Amino acid sequence: MSDVAIQVDRVGKEYRIGGMQSGYKTLRDAFTKAARKSLRVITPGAGLNGHNGSADKKFWALKDVSFKVMPGEVVGIIGRNGAGKSTLLKILSRITKPTTGSIKIHGRVGSLLEVGTGFHPELSGRENIYLNGAVLGMRRAEVKRKFDEIVDFAEVEKFLDTPVKRYSSGMYVRLAFSVAAHMEPEVLLIDEVLAVGDAEFQKKCLGKVGQVSREGRTVLFVSHNMAAIESICSRAILISKGRVQKDDKISAVIQEYFGSSVAENQNATVDLRAHPNRWPGRSPMFTSLTMRNARGEATTSFYPGSDLILQFRLEPTRAISQPTLGIGVDNAQGLRIFSLYPSYSNFSWERLERPVMVQCKIPHLTLMPARYYMNISVGSTYDSLIDAITNAAYFDVEPNDYFGTGRLPPREFGVVLTKAQWEFIEGDERPSRNVSDAVNQVP
Repeated sequence: MSDVAIQVDRVGKEYRIGGMQSGYKTLRDAFTKAARKSLRVITPGAGLNGHNGSADKKFWALKDVSFKVMPGEVVGIIGRNGAGKSTLLKILSRITKPTTGSIKIHGRVGSLLEVGTGFHPELSGRENIYLNGAVLGMRRAEVKRKFDEIVDFAEVEKFLDTPVKRYSSGMYVRLAFSVAAHMEPEVLLIDEVLAVGDAEFQKKCLGKVGQVSREGRTVLFVSHNMAAIESICSRAILISKGRVQKDDKISAVIQEYFGSSVAENQNATVDLRAHPNRWPGRSPMFTSLTMRNARGEATTSFYPGSDLILQFRLEPTRAISQPTLGIGVDNAQGLRIFSLYPSYSNFSWERLERPVMVQCKIPHLTLMPARYYMNISVGSTYDSLIDAITNAAYFDVEPNDYFGTGRLPPREFGVVLTKAQWEFIEGDERPSRNVSDAVNQVP
């Protein structure tokens, strides 16, 4: 076995925005091209070859990307939307060629990219299993040996002879993952598609990925689920704006990912007008966010049991009917801890026409000491999403004597703190016994 499973050397990928990309030629393409040419002849203002004279814009999806992956490693690829993660996997899968640089992969590659790739929609599930095996260079007898295992894992036995174009997205992903994982490729590439499956199947898939790694095969795993990344990867690569920002142990890269999403020394009042994490194409209605404690002081530090007050300033560019806000709070692993919507608290207003300050008070925080990140959105009955910002701001929950015992549970015990009342109702009538002593005896 080679010392290196994947070697990526100074890889770059350039696209032309608005330009024609070269690709596969079909009869339909030929007719379409001929029709376009005829239209260009009669289009006023068209220049030579039918162009309007303006140069195509160039965009580097990846730039100067280099790294190595050893056999048996499970490496997470993380980054914000548009960072270049999926483009990297498409290059490694040989779906598209790099513009610059080179890649070397030792062994067969199995890839599970976005839903819709890898299977022929007109063929049945059974036929696609054999087709994928042939693409990987496997003999029919080899695929036949694995066939029952693939079908059992995917749980699609009843639909094996149905064309996959009639499969639900969940069924499609289950079969696609099962095929990719059981065909025993030396390198397995997995994109965010596992998010389509249900929670039980995702858990099943993560277990299979761990098994694949223990068998000495290599896995590259792209996901926004930091909990999943952390559970199966020992190393991660952070891609930002098409470049490798950090390549290190998983904990260090996740910390860098969340730290780079917001200002390093964030103030209690955050200017949201030009926030880098605003969703593309959204109207910037959020202009500021201020965090305050119960005394009204602006701060980013809070304690278990204290109040958290959030004040949002909204400046609509047009009248909004039946507006509503959304707040999602995540931990450093990207796990959603809770979500807040005004409608659940019986708060609403009919119309938003002028700038307004909206306040949300979260009484008695029960979060474990850690850093938390806020995702915010605003929409309406008629416009499902008007403005949205991922990781708009963070706040810290600092340790205190929440239980009055001088102790807090370790972080791995959970994400929330819950007070409870304990008593003996049978077998021990000693009321003087310290309940905390009994708790400490629990294994």
